[in-house]
Amino acid sequence: MRRLMLLRHAKTENEAPSGRDQDRRLDNRGRRDAAEIGGWIARHSTFPDLVLVSHAVRAHQTWEIAWEAMKERVPEPQVELLPELYGADVSQLLETIREASSTDPRRLMIVGHNPGMHELALALAGSGDGAARKALADNLPTSGLAVFEFEIDDWTDVAIRRGRLVLFVSPKLLKQTSGD
Repeated sequence: MRRLMLLRHAKTENEAPSGRDQDRRLDNRGRRDAAEIGGWIARHSTFPDLVLVSHAVRAHQTWEIAWEAMKERVPEPQVELLPELYGADVSQLLETIREASSTDPRRLMIVGHNPGMHELALALAGSGDGAARKALADNLPTSGLAVFEFEIDDWTDVAIRRGRLVLFVSPKLLKQTSGD
């Protein structure tokens, strides 16, 4: 059994001072949302063994803030910054997942960007929680987390429509369920 967590970066400023998209930073809402999703991860035992993070500033900041919110409760994972996650499409993301077999984590998290992350989530979901699948169908929003399980022994066996969507959560959905 392998567990894959897809976390989209949190909400960002519209433009970076440098003018480069990769340099865009989290805005205040993004910082709050990243902390909220990190706290949720810590409380729900969905923590990763290996985290692969896009080198874009917003993705790295999302992971750092989420980690800060969870580090008191979970073991520290191995973290790698990967430039190839920036702008990655489904096939590139699948290749990155399959390459994780070299370190063989049981639970793998990718912190990246749409549209690739959303398209990957839709492509992987062969079964799973109906409400989560419906909520995920429209979008993987900023700070959105989709968690999949695969009945496999090696990451090289991850394939389209073979994942079971265990849950989908976002700060907005958390607010709706808490009644805030």
